Amino acid sequence: MRVLITVIAAFFLFSVSVYSQSPQSADEIMTAAFRTASKENKKVFIIFHASWCGWCHKMDSSMNDATCKKFFDDNFVVRHLDVDEYKEQNKVLQNPGADAWRTKYHGDSVGIPFWLVFDKDGKLLADSKLRPDGALSDLSGDNVGCPAEEKEVDYFLKVLQLTTAISAQQEAAIRKRFRQNAQ
Repeated sequence: MRVLITVIAAFFLFSVSVYSQSPQSADEIMTAAFRTASKENKKVFIIFHASWCGWCHKMDSSMNDATCKKFFDDNFVVRHLDVDEYKEQNKVLQNPGADAWRTKYHGDSVGIPFWLVFDKDGKLLADSKLRPDGALSDLSGDNVGCPAEEKEVDYFLKVLQLTTAISAQQEAAIRKRFRQNAQ
């Protein structure tokens, strides 16, 4: 009986400590991502998302699909910054400082998912805003979020072409998988 009570008490204390911890700050996540990217010679792919966001889940599912996962794992340190949680019980999921990062990169006026691609040193290379050719990077654009429509997937692939050494086979697999999001 004592063993059972001890096990239950330990489980309770563990559960309370896990749920009472705040999520990592956005600065901590970004610092660790850049450190890893530097060690592994990769880019950093940041996705602003929320637990309730269906398109955010589609983005994750697409990037983690067996046909795409190796490409993203080989080329990027992928991290999430949680924002826009509406339900009070989910507010604890938000990463402190994530909104400041989103605002800094002009993503506060667009929906989620909103994503950014950085080099290993923290230089912004691309974001999820589709703009007219030649437009300034801070100019408003249409957020492609999770690419699904043909022009969105074309833009996403253009970003991947500019930031990685993507092969024609990888490009075809990513195009096919992300176009499934339009269905």
